[in-house]
Amino acid sequence: MLHAEIKTAIMTHTAFVSVRFNCCNSLLSGVTNSLVQHLQVVQNAATCLATGIHRREHITPVLRQHHWLPVWLHTVFKMAILVYKTLNALSPQYLIDDCQLITNTGRL
Repeated sequence: MLHAEIKTAIMTHTAFVSVRFNCCNSLLSGVTNSLVQHLQVVQNAATCLATGIHRREHITPVLRQHHWLPVWLHTVFKMAILVYKTLNALSPQYLIDDCQLITNTGRL
């Protein structure tokens, strides 16, 4: 592929695949590993299509290069952001009212 075609394919991947994973991250919290694996297969296939690599090549370096987290890690990351924002009064009031810190070890 030409450089411009790869760039367009990556933008398309971000627009159509990554956004879908972002929209439903809270729903993915706590689902079975089997379901997460199915979603990971979809992400890997879309990544191969967008970057032009063969589907048998190792996908992790490509995901890292484009700053795309694996599905399970992206879900954990988004939930951690939500909890951080809620505990620091940076999220909607209904979340702040329903979420409280149970213990604080004082460690970072």
